[in-house]
Amino acid sequence: MRGVRSPLARKNLSLMKTGDIALFYHSQTQKAIVGVMEVTKESYPDPTSLDPKWLTCDFRPLKSLPHPVTLSEIRKNEKLKNITLIRQPKLSVMRISGDELKQIITDTSEK
Repeated sequence: MRGVRSPLARKNLSLMKTGDIALFYHSQTQKAIVGVMEVTKESYPDPTSLDPKWLTCDFRPLKSLPHPVTLSEIRKNEKLKNITLIRQPKLSVMRISGDELKQIITDTSEK
């Protein structure tokens, strides 16, 4: 998560704790959730910026999803209608609920 320059994304990065689960989303090309990660180091100043207010975290991959969950699939899923990704698809770091996480992971295992 280097180079993130959105104030809301920075706030979300600052809230991440070691052991939190995160989803990896391809926002530029595929527009799909493709993997699951774990936070291994809480927020610290982003070394790609000269401004110490910009933050980053460290992650380790846990698994690739067997089938990417696309933004269009998420939009069609009634159980995900309130996920931030629908309202702010360009936001690079966002919070999701445990139920949303389970739904996304369940969606990929049922395909």
